Amino acid sequence: MSCFEIKKRDASSRARLGVLHTRRGDVPTPIFMPVGTRGSVKAVSPAELDELDAKIILGNTYHLFLKPGLEIISAAGGLNAFIGEKRPILTDSGGFQVFSLATLRKIENDGVRFASHIDGTRFFLGPVESMKIQRTLDSDVVMAFDECTPYPATRDQAEKSLVRTTRWERMSREQLLNDGQLRFGIVQGSVYPELRERSAREIAEIGFDGYAVGGVSVGESQEDMYRAVDAAIPFIPDDAPHYLMGVGLPHQIVENVARGIDMFDCVLPTRLGRHGGAFIGFGSTLAVKAGRYAKDFSPIDPGCDCYACRNFTRAYIRHLMNVGEILGIRLLTLHNLHYYLQLAKKIRDSIADGSFSELREKFAAAPATAEE
Repeated sequence: MSCFEIKKRDASSRARLGVLHTRRGDVPTPIFMPVGTRGSVKAVSPAELDELDAKIILGNTYHLFLKPGLEIISAAGGLNAFIGEKRPILTDSGGFQVFSLATLRKIENDGVRFASHIDGTRFFLGPVESMKIQRTLDSDVVMAFDECTPYPATRDQAEKSLVRTTRWERMSREQLLNDGQLRFGIVQGSVYPELRERSAREIAEIGFDGYAVGGVSVGESQEDMYRAVDAAIPFIPDDAPHYLMGVGLPHQIVENVARGIDMFDCVLPTRLGRHGGAFIGFGSTLAVKAGRYAKDFSPIDPGCDCYACRNFTRAYIRHLMNVGEILGIRLLTLHNLHYYLQLAKKIRDSIADGSFSELREKFAAAPATAEE
């Protein structure tokens, strides 16, 4: 039985309504996955994620390997048991850290030699090691180990990175996992459409349960990101789930659903909340910490029914942020996660009722920041 089921296709785009079947439950798609890099979605409890109706969250192999370490997680019975989480978890492979920690690593033939960003301890992480770690974590969706190609990269650099990624993903595919763990491959190729097509064909030939487009949201333009997706999607299996890693802004999620993407993750909802910002409307942002909201006794977003908007005002949340009270960060984080998870639901509903093109137009026309 396939892990992915397509329920309905949009008539005006590549958007599709589907279900990802995992050991720990079904996940409706398109879906947004809150990011819990170190085993916790920042400032939010699993009970609050239940209230937000989060269906799946994301963790990171590299960070969990360093702290708390595999010995502790294994003794606890796996990552879900350790963090008190019942919903499915997707774990990134550590490939993004090949990009983000470039000054602390050396790429070798079979993987990467890192110096820990915590204490400088040296360790080796490659496809064999990454798959072993994710098997111990017992996550529901396991990402193949790849090299997240840096931006900018010359075509020659991008091609060498692609060759390395294909080799590592073939090795990732050969490693043993636990029963029921799903394994996703990752397409690379930087901003070069012909390399994206080549990577997509090669990763599809290896054969995975799902396919991701990686190496985006690393500094390239929005147009380059869209081109990368457009170049890859036609050459990965249509009947498998498609995941766009690390994206993004609300209108980018809508646009990439139209391009055939089913799964998204991004740190923006929690990061913007920690810095005093909120998503509202059709993707605009509101700087709640701004002085103009000191006497604004309306909710963050009058059209929102999240816990923060039902019970508190912009003025109060601004006050909390400006005096350093943790509750302010928590309320904005809850609001932003609610916004993203409801966005995914609105997208699913619009595909179901045939109104996705109208929703897409509204997000495309929305201003980046809230009107005053």
